[in-house]
Amino acid sequence: MKSPSQCRQRTISLQSPLGKIQVSGCENGVHTIQILMDVPPAVRSDDASLSCVVTASNSQEEMGPELQHCVEWLRAYFSEPWAVGRLPLPVFHHPTLHGDAFTSRVLQTLVRDVKVGETVSYKRLAEMAGNPRAVRAVGGAMRRNPVPLLIPCHRVISSSGQSGMYMGGKGNHLKQWLLTHEKVKEED
Repeated sequence: MKSPSQCRQRTISLQSPLGKIQVSGCENGVHTIQILMDVPPAVRSDDASLSCVVTASNSQEEMGPELQHCVEWLRAYFSEPWAVGRLPLPVFHHPTLHGDAFTSRVLQTLVRDVKVGETVSYKRLAEMAGNPRAVRAVGGAMRRNPVPLLIPCHRVISSSGQSGMYMGGKGNHLKQWLLTHEKVKEED
């Protein structure tokens, strides 16, 4: 497999309930997801459309199967978040997500063990990843997460129950939206 720096990356843009999202990847997997915060998140109501549509990309063939899979996963997440637990995640192809580093371990633990509608504290996630004293390092891992939404760093909260920072504090309103979005079906 090629290293991410040798890949022929493609970027697609999606219009989502959070605004524009850019997904970059190659034939080996998804490299990054960026939430551009160009508009306020959609108001959640029973009749609101929470669709996710491709607004700019190459043709479907040029997009590649891994980016297509990512688009399908994101569409499912925004329309029925409780259903994505049954879907396989797209393949990740970013150096942060491979190897034995603590950041990689934290992100892998998060995606594997913290399901839709659940939250976990930074402290508990440090324990789950094998280093109970590495609470600040867990925060660093969340900041370095190259694929938010797929690896749900929005589900990590402070021990006090406060939501904590998201996207360096600029996306705290998005974190609240995502947590509420995931809980809607659970409360039905």
